Amino acid sequence: MKKFVMAVLGGTVAGALLTTQIAGPIIAQEAKKEASVYEQLDLFGDIFERIRAQYVEQVDAGELVEAAINGMLTSLDPHSSYLPPKDFDDMREQTRGEFGGLGIEVTQQEGFVKVVSPIDGTPAAEAGIQSGDFITHVNGESLLGLTLDQSVDMMRGPVGSEIVITIGREGTPEPFDVTLVRDTIKLTAVRSRVEGKTVVLRVTTFNDQTYANLEEQMKAMVEEAGGIEKVNGFVLDLRNNPGGLLSQAIMVSDAFLDAGEIVSTRGRDAKDSERFNAEPGDLAQGKPVVVLINGGSASASEIVTGALQDHRRAIVVGTKSFGKGSVQTVIPLRGDGAMRLTTARYYTPSGRSIQALGIAPDIVVQQPAPLPEATEDEEKESAAARARSEADLRGAISNDSMTEDEKRLLEEEQTRAEEAAKLRVEDYQMAYAIDILKGLSAISPAQ
Repeated sequence: MKKFVMAVLGGTVAGALLTTQIAGPIIAQEAKKEASVYEQLDLFGDIFERIRAQYVEQVDAGELVEAAINGMLTSLDPHSSYLPPKDFDDMREQTRGEFGGLGIEVTQQEGFVKVVSPIDGTPAAEAGIQSGDFITHVNGESLLGLTLDQSVDMMRGPVGSEIVITIGREGTPEPFDVTLVRDTIKLTAVRSRVEGKTVVLRVTTFNDQTYANLEEQMKAMVEEAGGIEKVNGFVLDLRNNPGGLLSQAIMVSDAFLDAGEIVSTRGRDAKDSERFNAEPGDLAQGKPVVVLINGGSASASEIVTGALQDHRRAIVVGTKSFGKGSVQTVIPLRGDGAMRLTTARYYTPSGRSIQALGIAPDIVVQQPAPLPEATEDEEKESAAARARSEADLRGAISNDSMTEDEKRLLEEEQTRAEEAAKLRVEDYQMAYAIDILKGLSAISPAQ
């Protein structure tokens, strides 16, 4: 018995000694790291005082500190930054859905400002600014070397004032100038319409009104179409939607799902991971869904697309999305400013991260470049060359196999087909999405 007790005690003492021998160097290393951090902070203090005392011009100490904080954050990734009080207020205004500016969502790449997407109905969209454009100069001043916030500040100004931005575009040999007039940007989160038997839902942003707008618009359009039994499906248009609130992306995804995971977020610590699941209730009532995306679809748009694609709830059409798969947390700070910090990555239900990769559509459909407008002579030639049918011939006998009602229905169907043909010219990707739903309806009448 004594030997057993001694053996146990001996093992315990040996374990304690071993732990001490291992822990000693670790503690020393941690202490050395901590000392190194304090040395770096002392170095920062020395530099700060040298600048204040010896720089050629007097500097504002507060601006120096803000610049240092912002430099620390922007060195991490393109989406982390410091928000001074005014910028923090501007961000909250954008989330509420109204702000002043040009109407573009931007990021930074290779030192230049890159357009993520123009916002529908804004000066940028009306001037033809495209996703993927690089803004190299503002009013003739280069943006190279400036932070993203500094570049954005140069684009801000009073509503009604004019600004000239220089655009570099892939496939265009030389940069070109675009003149814009700043305006108050009012974001309508969801616009809708009925195309034939298809309900089209255009979601432009994910602000705090998006889900409420979507629910309201879906009900109104289904009623306009004559009831859900008259609807062959829904097109969810997320093209050039730069994202927004994670909570709204989850709610919009849930609108089309009855169950299952929508998205998960994973931070550095496992305890900070979160999973968000759908609740029963599908606003589309099981009708087919097509999601439209392009290179301007980012962040929250990609969360919705990934969730519906992974659950095979929607067919995704268009071109590859932007690839922003990170989550930013806005942390209010002393002095009414805030810190926007990347705190997690998000993952689609199948566990894939789309960070820097984007979401690949199920069917890749490019949007053709708009054709030049036809001259009057060309329109006449086109009309003359238009195919003629039996019905155009003088004295053609009538069709006796159809009633007047059947003829009327046929004419209405032909009118709808002609309208669809016009849509292919105006918006080929949208026409393609609607054609998919027509095809699904033809082979599944119960839908």
